[in-house]
Amino acid sequence: MEGMGRLMFKLDLYRGKRVLITGHTGFKGSWMCKVLAMLGAEVAGYSLEAPTAPNLFEVANVGSYISSTIGDIRNLEQLKKCMNAFKPEIVIHMAAQSIVRESYHIPVYTYETNVMGTVNILEAVRSCSSVKSFVNVTTDKVYQNNEWEWGYREDDHLDGYDPYSNSKSCSELVTSCYRKSFFSHADAVAISTCRAGNVIGGGDFSKDRIIPDCVRAVENGQKIVIRNPHSIRPYQHVLEPVCAYLMVALEQYNNKSVAGCYNVGPDDIDCVTTGNLTDLFCNAWGDGASWENIAEVHAPHEANFLKLDSSRIKNVFGWQPQWHIHDAIGKTVEWSKIYLSGGNVDHCMENQIKEYLEDIK
Repeated sequence: MEGMGRLMFKLDLYRGKRVLITGHTGFKGSWMCKVLAMLGAEVAGYSLEAPTAPNLFEVANVGSYISSTIGDIRNLEQLKKCMNAFKPEIVIHMAAQSIVRESYHIPVYTYETNVMGTVNILEAVRSCSSVKSFVNVTTDKVYQNNEWEWGYREDDHLDGYDPYSNSKSCSELVTSCYRKSFFSHADAVAISTCRAGNVIGGGDFSKDRIIPDCVRAVENGQKIVIRNPHSIRPYQHVLEPVCAYLMVALEQYNNKSVAGCYNVGPDDIDCVTTGNLTDLFCNAWGDGASWENIAEVHAPHEANFLKLDSSRIKNVFGWQPQWHIHDAIGKTVEWSKIYLSGGNVDHCMENQIKEYLEDIK
Protein backbone atom coordinates (compact mmCIF):
# COMPACT_ATOMS: atom_id res chain seq x y z
CA MET A 1 0.00 0.00 0.00
CA GLU A 2 3.05 2.31 0.03
CA GLY A 3 2.39 3.16 -3.60
CA MET A 4 -1.18 4.20 -2.87
CA GLY A 5 -0.07 6.40 0.01
CA ARG A 6 2.18 8.06 -2.54
CA LEU A 7 -0.86 8.51 -4.80
CA MET A 8 -2.69 10.33 -2.00
CA PHE A 9 0.31 12.61 -1.53
CA LYS A 10 0.45 13.33 -5.25
CA LEU A 11 -3.26 14.13 -5.47
CA ASP A 12 -2.77 16.71 -2.72
CA LEU A 13 -0.56 18.59 -5.19
CA TYR A 14 -3.63 19.51 -7.26
CA ARG A 15 -4.22 22.47 -4.95
CA GLY A 16 -4.05 25.60 -7.09
CA LYS A 17 -3.61 23.68 -10.36
CA ARG A 18 -5.71 24.86 -13.30
CA VAL A 19 -7.51 21.85 -14.81
CA LEU A 20 -9.79 21.80 -17.87
CA ILE A 21 -12.17 18.86 -18.26
CA THR A 22 -14.16 18.13 -21.40
CA GLY A 23 -17.37 16.21 -20.79
CA HIS A 24 -17.69 17.74 -17.33
CA THR A 25 -21.50 17.62 -17.37
CA GLY A 26 -21.52 13.82 -17.70
CA PHE A 27 -21.64 11.23 -14.95
CA LYS A 28 -17.90 10.58 -14.72
CA GLY A 29 -17.08 14.24 -15.40
CA SER A 30 -19.28 15.40 -12.52
CA TRP A 31 -17.49 13.07 -10.10
CA MET A 32 -14.12 14.30 -11.37
CA CYS A 33 -15.13 17.95 -10.89
CA LYS A 34 -16.17 17.17 -7.33
CA VAL A 35 -12.89 15.40 -6.54
CA LEU A 36 -10.80 18.22 -8.02
CA ALA A 37 -12.77 20.87 -6.15
CA MET A 38 -12.20 19.00 -2.89
CA LEU A 39 -8.48 18.79 -3.71
CA GLY A 40 -8.33 22.57 -4.14
CA ALA A 41 -7.89 22.76 -7.91
CA GLU A 42 -9.25 25.52 -10.15
CA VAL A 43 -11.57 23.71 -12.55
CA ALA A 44 -13.09 24.64 -15.88
CA GLY A 45 -15.35 22.44 -17.98
CA TYR A 46 -16.26 22.34 -21.66
CA SER A 47 -19.17 20.15 -22.70
CA LEU A 48 -22.63 19.91 -24.14
CA GLU A 49 -25.56 20.18 -21.75
CA ALA A 50 -25.86 17.15 -19.50
CA PRO A 51 -27.08 14.21 -21.60
CA THR A 52 -29.89 13.04 -19.31
CA ALA A 53 -32.69 14.49 -17.24
CA PRO A 54 -32.22 14.23 -14.33
CA ASN A 55 -28.41 14.37 -14.30
CA LEU A 56 -25.69 14.39 -11.67
CA PHE A 57 -24.25 17.73 -12.80
CA GLU A 58 -27.45 19.52 -11.80
CA VAL A 59 -28.53 17.24 -8.95
CA ALA A 60 -25.19 17.75 -7.15
CA ASN A 61 -24.96 21.43 -8.19
CA VAL A 62 -21.51 20.88 -9.73
CA GLY A 63 -21.72 24.11 -11.72
CA SER A 64 -21.62 26.17 -8.52
CA TYR A 65 -17.93 25.49 -7.86
CA ILE A 66 -16.38 25.32 -11.35
CA SER A 67 -16.29 27.48 -14.46
CA SER A 68 -18.61 25.80 -16.96
CA THR A 69 -18.73 26.41 -20.72
CA ILE A 70 -21.50 24.74 -22.69
CA GLY A 71 -20.05 23.89 -26.08
CA ASP A 72 -19.67 21.17 -28.68
CA ILE A 73 -16.34 19.32 -28.88
CA ARG A 74 -16.82 19.39 -32.66
CA ASN A 75 -16.54 23.22 -32.60
CA LEU A 76 -12.79 23.79 -32.76
CA GLU A 77 -12.85 27.59 -32.60
CA GLN A 78 -15.10 27.70 -29.52
CA LEU A 79 -12.96 25.04 -27.86
CA LYS A 80 -9.77 26.99 -28.56
CA LYS A 81 -11.35 30.17 -27.22
CA CYS A 82 -12.37 28.43 -23.99
CA MET A 83 -8.95 26.86 -23.48
CA ASN A 84 -6.94 29.99 -24.20
CA ALA A 85 -9.16 32.06 -21.91
CA PHE A 86 -8.76 29.65 -18.98
CA LYS A 87 -5.08 28.75 -19.63
CA PRO A 88 -5.12 25.28 -18.02
CA GLU A 89 -2.00 23.43 -16.95
CA ILE A 90 -3.73 20.04 -17.19
CA VAL A 91 -6.40 18.91 -19.66
CA ILE A 92 -8.46 15.72 -19.25
CA HIS A 93 -10.58 14.80 -22.26
CA MET A 94 -13.76 12.85 -21.49
CA ALA A 95 -16.32 14.35 -23.89
CA ALA A 96 -17.77 11.51 -25.95
CA GLN A 97 -20.79 9.71 -27.29
CA SER A 98 -20.32 6.80 -24.91
CA ILE A 99 -23.29 4.45 -25.29
CA VAL A 100 -22.60 1.32 -27.37
CA ARG A 101 -26.20 0.66 -28.37
CA GLU A 102 -26.77 4.33 -29.20
CA SER A 103 -23.79 4.25 -31.56
CA TYR A 104 -25.67 1.83 -33.81
CA HIS A 105 -28.42 4.44 -34.23
CA ILE A 106 -26.19 7.51 -34.64
CA PRO A 107 -22.87 6.25 -36.06
CA VAL A 108 -21.98 9.48 -37.89
CA TYR A 109 -22.45 11.61 -34.78
CA THR A 110 -20.52 9.03 -32.75
CA TYR A 111 -17.51 9.22 -35.08
CA GLU A 112 -17.70 13.01 -35.38
CA THR A 113 -17.70 13.39 -31.61
CA ASN A 114 -15.24 10.68 -30.65
CA VAL A 115 -12.74 10.98 -33.50
CA MET A 116 -12.87 14.59 -34.68
CA GLY A 117 -13.49 15.62 -31.08
CA THR A 118 -10.09 14.10 -30.26
CA VAL A 119 -8.48 15.94 -33.18
CA ASN A 120 -10.04 19.20 -31.99
CA ILE A 121 -8.98 18.90 -28.37
CA LEU A 122 -5.42 18.10 -29.43
CA GLU A 123 -5.43 21.07 -31.80
CA ALA A 124 -6.66 23.26 -28.95
CA VAL A 125 -3.88 21.93 -26.71
CA ARG A 126 -1.38 22.76 -29.47
CA SER A 127 -2.62 26.35 -29.49
CA CYS A 128 -2.38 26.84 -25.72
CA SER A 129 1.12 27.27 -24.28
CA SER A 130 0.00 26.84 -20.66
CA VAL A 131 -0.85 23.13 -21.06
CA LYS A 132 1.77 20.74 -19.69
CA SER A 133 -0.22 17.50 -19.33
CA PHE A 134 -3.02 15.94 -21.40
CA VAL A 135 -4.96 12.71 -20.74
CA ASN A 136 -7.39 11.25 -23.26
CA VAL A 137 -9.93 8.94 -21.61
CA THR A 138 -11.02 6.17 -23.98
CA THR A 139 -12.43 2.75 -23.00
CA ASP A 140 -11.66 -0.91 -22.38
CA LYS A 141 -13.56 -1.60 -25.61
CA VAL A 142 -10.80 -0.22 -27.88
CA TYR A 143 -9.28 -3.70 -28.24
CA GLN A 144 -10.13 -6.31 -30.83
CA ASN A 145 -12.21 -8.56 -28.62
CA ASN A 146 -11.26 -12.20 -29.08
CA GLU A 147 -13.49 -13.31 -26.19
CA TRP A 148 -10.50 -14.80 -24.42
CA GLU A 149 -10.27 -15.32 -20.66
CA TRP A 150 -7.25 -13.17 -19.88
CA GLY A 151 -7.12 -9.38 -19.70
CA TYR A 152 -6.12 -7.23 -22.65
CA ARG A 153 -2.80 -5.41 -22.42
CA GLU A 154 -1.98 -1.98 -23.76
CA ASP A 155 -0.05 -3.32 -26.76
CA ASP A 156 -2.85 -5.64 -27.92
CA HIS A 157 -4.53 -4.92 -31.26
CA LEU A 158 -6.94 -1.96 -31.37
CA ASP A 159 -10.08 -2.69 -33.38
CA GLY A 160 -13.36 -2.03 -31.58
CA TYR A 161 -16.31 -3.90 -33.08
CA ASP A 162 -19.25 -1.46 -32.84
CA PRO A 163 -19.24 2.24 -33.88
CA TYR A 164 -18.65 3.46 -30.31
CA SER A 165 -15.80 1.05 -29.58
CA ASN A 166 -14.26 1.53 -33.02
CA SER A 167 -14.44 5.32 -32.79
CA LYS A 168 -12.56 5.09 -29.50
CA SER A 169 -9.94 2.88 -31.16
CA CYS A 170 -9.60 5.65 -33.73
CA SER A 171 -9.30 8.20 -30.92
CA GLU A 172 -6.35 6.21 -29.56
CA LEU A 173 -4.69 6.23 -33.00
CA VAL A 174 -5.26 9.97 -33.40
CA THR A 175 -3.67 10.59 -30.01
CA SER A 176 -0.68 8.42 -30.91
CA CYS A 177 -0.26 10.26 -34.20
CA TYR A 178 -0.35 13.69 -32.55
CA ARG A 179 2.06 12.55 -29.85
CA LYS A 180 4.61 11.53 -32.47
CA SER A 181 3.94 14.34 -34.97
CA PHE A 182 3.54 17.39 -32.75
CA PHE A 183 4.47 16.58 -29.15
CA SER A 184 7.72 14.62 -29.44
CA HIS A 185 10.22 17.35 -28.53
CA ALA A 186 11.65 17.67 -25.03
CA ASP A 187 9.46 20.58 -23.92
CA ALA A 188 6.24 19.27 -25.44
CA VAL A 189 3.02 18.48 -23.59
CA ALA A 190 3.03 15.06 -21.88
CA ILE A 191 0.26 12.92 -23.40
CA SER A 192 -1.36 9.70 -22.16
CA THR A 193 -4.47 7.68 -22.86
CA CYS A 194 -6.37 5.79 -20.18
CA ARG A 195 -8.64 2.83 -20.93
CA ALA A 196 -11.10 2.09 -18.14
CA GLY A 197 -13.65 -0.65 -17.62
CA ASN A 198 -17.36 -0.25 -16.91
CA VAL A 199 -17.94 2.29 -14.14
CA ILE A 200 -20.76 2.34 -11.63
CA GLY A 201 -21.67 4.80 -8.93
CA GLY A 202 -24.30 7.17 -7.66
CA GLY A 203 -25.79 9.61 -10.14
CA ASP A 204 -25.61 7.68 -13.41
CA PHE A 205 -28.96 8.19 -15.13
CA SER A 206 -27.94 6.86 -18.57
CA LYS A 207 -30.13 4.49 -20.52
CA ASP A 208 -28.92 1.02 -21.54
CA ARG A 209 -26.56 0.74 -18.58
CA ILE A 210 -27.11 -2.00 -16.06
CA ILE A 211 -27.03 -0.13 -12.74
CA PRO A 212 -29.18 2.84 -13.84
CA ASP A 213 -31.62 0.30 -15.28
CA CYS A 214 -31.63 -1.49 -11.92
CA VAL A 215 -32.35 1.71 -10.00
CA ARG A 216 -35.16 2.73 -12.35
CA ALA A 217 -36.76 -0.69 -12.08
CA VAL A 218 -36.78 -0.84 -8.27
CA GLU A 219 -37.92 2.79 -8.09
CA ASN A 220 -40.96 1.80 -10.15
CA GLY A 221 -41.56 -1.44 -8.26
CA GLN A 222 -40.67 -3.57 -11.29
CA LYS A 223 -38.42 -6.55 -11.89
CA ILE A 224 -35.01 -5.69 -13.31
CA VAL A 225 -34.69 -6.86 -16.93
CA ILE A 226 -31.30 -8.31 -17.95
CA ARG A 227 -30.40 -8.85 -21.62
CA ASN A 228 -27.34 -11.04 -21.12
CA PRO A 229 -26.70 -12.23 -17.54
CA HIS A 230 -23.61 -14.23 -18.57
CA SER A 231 -21.57 -11.38 -20.06
CA ILE A 232 -18.46 -10.47 -18.06
CA ARG A 233 -17.25 -6.88 -17.66
CA PRO A 234 -14.56 -5.14 -15.55
CA TYR A 235 -17.00 -3.25 -13.32
CA GLN A 236 -15.54 -0.70 -10.88
CA HIS A 237 -16.67 2.29 -8.84
CA VAL A 238 -16.35 5.58 -10.69
CA LEU A 239 -13.81 6.93 -8.17
CA GLU A 240 -11.30 4.24 -9.18
CA PRO A 241 -10.69 5.47 -12.75
CA VAL A 242 -11.31 9.15 -11.88
CA CYS A 243 -8.48 9.15 -9.33
CA ALA A 244 -6.31 7.05 -11.65
CA TYR A 245 -6.73 9.62 -14.46
CA LEU A 246 -5.82 12.40 -12.05
CA MET A 247 -2.77 10.45 -10.89
CA VAL A 248 -1.52 9.88 -14.45
CA ALA A 249 -2.12 13.51 -15.40
CA LEU A 250 -0.18 14.82 -12.41
CA GLU A 251 2.65 12.28 -12.56
CA GLN A 252 3.39 13.06 -16.22
CA TYR A 253 3.04 16.79 -15.47
CA ASN A 254 6.10 16.35 -13.24
CA ASN A 255 7.84 13.62 -15.25
CA LYS A 256 7.07 13.33 -18.96
CA SER A 257 8.85 9.96 -19.21
CA VAL A 258 5.91 8.17 -17.59
CA ALA A 259 3.43 9.28 -20.28
CA GLY A 260 1.91 6.41 -22.24
CA CYS A 261 -1.17 4.19 -22.48
CA TYR A 262 -2.71 2.74 -19.32
CA ASN A 263 -5.48 0.26 -18.60
CA VAL A 264 -7.50 1.03 -15.47
CA GLY A 265 -9.52 -1.96 -14.35
CA PRO A 266 -10.39 -4.07 -11.32
CA ASP A 267 -8.57 -7.23 -10.27
CA ASP A 268 -9.84 -10.53 -11.67
CA ILE A 269 -11.81 -11.29 -8.50
CA ASP A 270 -14.05 -8.29 -9.24
CA CYS A 271 -14.70 -9.06 -12.92
CA VAL A 272 -18.19 -10.50 -12.58
CA THR A 273 -21.06 -11.46 -14.84
CA THR A 274 -23.97 -9.08 -15.30
CA GLY A 275 -26.13 -11.61 -13.45
CA ASN A 276 -23.74 -11.64 -10.47
CA LEU A 277 -23.64 -7.86 -10.48
CA THR A 278 -27.43 -7.66 -10.44
CA ASP A 279 -27.60 -10.20 -7.60
CA LEU A 280 -25.25 -7.99 -5.59
CA PHE A 281 -27.44 -4.99 -6.34
CA CYS A 282 -30.63 -6.77 -5.32
CA ASN A 283 -29.05 -8.00 -2.07
CA ALA A 284 -27.76 -4.51 -1.25
CA TRP A 285 -31.06 -2.84 -2.10
CA GLY A 286 -33.34 -5.30 -0.31
CA ASP A 287 -37.10 -4.67 -0.36
CA GLY A 288 -37.66 -7.73 -2.57
CA ALA A 289 -35.61 -6.44 -5.52
CA SER A 290 -35.24 -9.15 -8.20
CA TRP A 291 -34.41 -9.60 -11.87
CA GLU A 292 -35.36 -11.65 -14.89
CA ASN A 293 -33.54 -12.57 -18.08
CA ILE A 294 -35.29 -11.44 -21.26
CA ALA A 295 -33.17 -11.99 -24.35
CA GLU A 296 -33.72 -9.54 -27.19
CA VAL A 297 -34.40 -10.67 -30.74
CA HIS A 298 -32.00 -9.20 -33.30
CA ALA A 299 -30.12 -7.29 -30.59
CA PRO A 300 -27.00 -5.39 -31.73
CA HIS A 301 -23.68 -7.12 -31.09
CA GLU A 302 -22.08 -6.66 -27.69
CA ALA A 303 -19.03 -8.50 -26.35
CA ASN A 304 -19.67 -11.39 -23.95
CA PHE A 305 -16.28 -11.49 -22.27
CA LEU A 306 -14.05 -8.50 -21.54
CA LYS A 307 -11.28 -8.04 -18.98
CA LEU A 308 -8.31 -5.70 -18.63
CA ASP A 309 -4.75 -6.37 -17.51
CA SER A 310 -3.80 -3.33 -15.42
CA SER A 311 -0.25 -4.46 -14.65
CA ARG A 312 1.35 -1.43 -16.32
CA ILE A 313 -0.33 1.24 -14.20
CA LYS A 314 0.36 -0.84 -11.09
CA ASN A 315 4.05 -1.24 -11.96
CA VAL A 316 4.68 2.35 -13.05
CA PHE A 317 2.72 4.19 -10.35
CA GLY A 318 2.01 1.65 -7.62
CA TRP A 319 -1.72 2.06 -8.28
CA GLN A 320 -4.12 -0.52 -6.90
CA PRO A 321 -7.94 -0.72 -7.01
CA GLN A 322 -9.30 0.09 -3.56
CA TRP A 323 -12.96 -0.92 -3.53
CA HIS A 324 -14.16 -4.42 -4.37
CA ILE A 325 -17.29 -4.89 -6.44
CA HIS A 326 -19.54 -5.31 -3.37
CA ASP A 327 -18.16 -2.01 -2.02
CA ALA A 328 -18.90 -0.30 -5.34
CA ILE A 329 -22.45 -1.63 -5.36
CA GLY A 330 -22.97 -0.62 -1.73
CA LYS A 331 -21.83 2.96 -2.39
CA THR A 332 -24.08 3.16 -5.46
CA VAL A 333 -27.12 1.91 -3.56
CA GLU A 334 -26.36 4.32 -0.71
CA TRP A 335 -26.28 7.32 -3.07
CA SER A 336 -29.38 6.19 -4.97
CA LYS A 337 -31.49 5.71 -1.86
CA ILE A 338 -30.50 9.14 -0.57
CA TYR A 339 -31.42 10.66 -3.93
CA LEU A 340 -34.79 8.91 -4.13
CA SER A 341 -35.64 9.98 -0.58
CA GLY A 342 -34.84 13.63 -1.35
CA GLY A 343 -31.67 13.66 0.76
CA ASN A 344 -28.42 15.58 0.29
CA VAL A 345 -26.57 13.74 -2.48
CA ASP A 346 -23.80 16.35 -2.60
CA HIS A 347 -22.99 15.57 1.04
CA CYS A 348 -23.07 11.84 0.20
CA MET A 349 -20.59 12.36 -2.65
CA GLU A 350 -18.25 14.30 -0.39
CA ASN A 351 -18.32 11.56 2.24
CA GLN A 352 -17.66 8.82 -0.33
CA ILE A 353 -14.76 10.78 -1.85
CA LYS A 354 -13.26 11.38 1.60
CA GLU A 355 -13.63 7.69 2.43
CA TYR A 356 -12.00 6.65 -0.84
CA LEU A 357 -9.06 9.02 -0.34
CA GLU A 358 -8.67 7.77 3.23
CA ASP A 359 -8.60 4.19 1.93
CA ILE A 360 -5.76 5.19 -0.40
CA LYS A 361 -3.75 6.23 2.64
